Amino acid sequence: MPFLSHGSYRVRYELDGPANAPAYVLVNGLTQYSELWGAYRDTLIARRFRVATFDLLGQGVSDKPALFIDQDDQIAVLRRLIDELGDGPVFLSGISFGGLIALRYAIEHGARLSGLVPMSCFAELSPQLLLIGNALRTGLILGGTGYLQDLLLPMNLSDQWLKPLLDKLDSVKRQGWLVNDVYALQNLMESFLDFKPLTPRLSSISVPTMILNGEFDFLTPRALHETLRVEIPDSALVIIPRAYHAFTLEKSALTADLLARFAEDVLAGRWQGNKQVLIAPEDAGGDFSPFPAGYDHLRAIPVPRPAR
Repeated sequence: MPFLSHGSYRVRYELDGPANAPAYVLVNGLTQYSELWGAYRDTLIARRFRVATFDLLGQGVSDKPALFIDQDDQIAVLRRLIDELGDGPVFLSGISFGGLIALRYAIEHGARLSGLVPMSCFAELSPQLLLIGNALRTGLILGGTGYLQDLLLPMNLSDQWLKPLLDKLDSVKRQGWLVNDVYALQNLMESFLDFKPLTPRLSSISVPTMILNGEFDFLTPRALHETLRVEIPDSALVIIPRAYHAFTLEKSALTADLLARFAEDVLAGRWQGNKQVLIAPEDAGGDFSPFPAGYDHLRAIPVPRPAR
């Protein structure tokens, strides 16, 4: 299990796949850990990508300082990891808080990237998101990691995903109890709430950018992704049907396929961002469709009723 150093701290990372292949770097959201990218690693390696995953400071097997981690530390760690990859093409993707870290890296070090995929992400802390973040931090302080998970699960995932797990939620949550330290997690959440708007800097992201947003994302709704689409020049917004905030867990086969197809299109010169709005297929390998003309793409996806 290799580690990177950041000051006196150690950061666990994994690097798999062909050494000379284009690389994908995947950044966790809050409370997550590298093993959750297992299906992505398998898919991307099979598509001839090298895959780098890591635990942010305060997560997983990485060191967990109880105080004084800020976003700059996470950017510095990500830069160290990408430096390990050599000079080949690098695609960067992150989910939620990890998407924020990926956006900041692209703003500050975008010349090193070939493509960017922010998922369930934001460039502004809206009043709703700020209040939700404060409520989650209070829940963590008063109830610990288990209570935070109880709050996040119904916000992040669909009834279809949760229903078969209802009688075994403790076993589902146990790994989160084991890999998350309550004080380090509180520190991470405070670094999330100590947020400086990125909107004025988004136009500096010049690399191809595929923005992924779940159709029913409650935590980071489509209006927050619309800011990314409007401000990032070579971007497209892709809406994942029937998906919630944590669609990387619930729809891993589809999302891994979308990541691979995006990078393949960029490398082959086929990518056309054009700030378009697309609807992802329901299943891996399906066709994209443009958001229907004449409808407001900040609302739900319009779907005809089946004939009776």
